Amino acid sequence: MANSVYQINKGINKSIEFRGLKGQYIWYLGGGIVSLLVLFSAMYIIGVNSFICIGVILIAGTVLVIKVYAMSNTYGEYGMMKAIAKRSVPKVVKNNSREVFKIKK
Repeated sequence: MANSVYQINKGINKSIEFRGLKGQYIWYLGGGIVSLLVLFSAMYIIGVNSFICIGVILIAGTVLVIKVYAMSNTYGEYGMMKAIAKRSVPKVVKNNSREVFKIKK
């Protein structure tokens, strides 16, 4: 009988990563690229010069990639969701009545 060699998958429960982007930022970059493709095709169909279309898309794509990588580095994998959730928590809870603190029988 030959010995079987099995590889252990050590990536269980780790988030997906693609060239330094983790988690939802991969989807943001993918959605941005698809929207740039739609923008390019719309500009081309309208009749804008091809070189202008390519220039606009290259500039917008560069800005998109820089912004997505900046968000990924700033917030991390779950940090942006935490920052958005933190904004929805009230800073002060006001109570104008003493009824809450009275003992009810």
